[in-house]
Amino acid sequence: MRKIIIAGKEIHPGEFRAIDINIARLPSHTNINTPIYVARGLEEGPVLALTAGMHGDEINGMEIIRRMIDGGHHRPKRGVTVCMPIVNVYGFLNYSREVPDGKDINRSFPGNKNGSLASRVAYNLMREVVPYIDVGIDFHTGGAMRTNYPQVRAVLKDKVNAELAKAFHAPFTIDAPFRPKSLRKEASKKGKNVIVYEGGESLRFDQLAIEIGIAGTLRLMKHLNMIDWAPAPTEVNRIIWGTAWIRARHAGLFQSNVKCGQLVHSGEWVGTITDPFGEFKEKVVAPGKGYIIGLNNIPVINVGDALMNMSTEKLEASHSEE
Repeated sequence: MRKIIIAGKEIHPGEFRAIDINIARLPSHTNINTPIYVARGLEEGPVLALTAGMHGDEINGMEIIRRMIDGGHHRPKRGVTVCMPIVNVYGFLNYSREVPDGKDINRSFPGNKNGSLASRVAYNLMREVVPYIDVGIDFHTGGAMRTNYPQVRAVLKDKVNAELAKAFHAPFTIDAPFRPKSLRKEASKKGKNVIVYEGGESLRFDQLAIEIGIAGTLRLMKHLNMIDWAPAPTEVNRIIWGTAWIRARHAGLFQSNVKCGQLVHSGEWVGTITDPFGEFKEKVVAPGKGYIIGLNNIPVINVGDALMNMSTEKLEASHSEE
């Protein structure tokens, strides 16, 4: 059988192991480790990595993986799952997107063992985990006070990426080019196929995003023949080839008329900007027809701030074949 080694530890058929990668230590001499949970089935199959908490305040992905482990779904019949619920332990402890040096781990790949703290975390992930996986799902959420409707982001011109996204069957699949120095891009250079799942808002549990994330992961595992059953999708999968932000033309207080995931039409009234003193009121209208895939929840806005993200151009809908 195939020899499976994760972070220097060999994983045998039917085995489950909890492994810590030491990243650094705090000034207090407290060690900071990245926990990895590896489960191998009795039969041969692919190695699937589930990573969350790259940004320490994005807790929905952490909860998806936690529930996968709690329910025993991380133990496949065939193949291996490598679960990393919290990649950025520093950010998690500080309710922060970044590590203490202010850098973004997901813009620090492939990393450097002698570089910044973010670069060292990325280096350890690229060295200890990525070379040994076949497929990955990297879980994220919207930024502070911004909600993303459950969506998968992948390079759809890549046949394998497109197949993985289709199998996951999120409500939206967005064609998303690689971002420089991201895990997804650097993993692809090593022949690994990683898709991104986005759902909800940072520092806030979103039960819909969590449930769709778990169901999609199970569908992907079934597609990879790691398990024999997965829940059927409850929504149509819509493929989006382009997106655009509606931005504020004036500073003020923003109130939305729409919800994330909603279809809007050209010229539709989608929100209102007012000022605190009652001097003006401006309607925000949709520039075209599309779905709201991201929504700003913070009312105080400045000119140019992103209010909502919507699909543009060509949009396709596909149904599950199962």
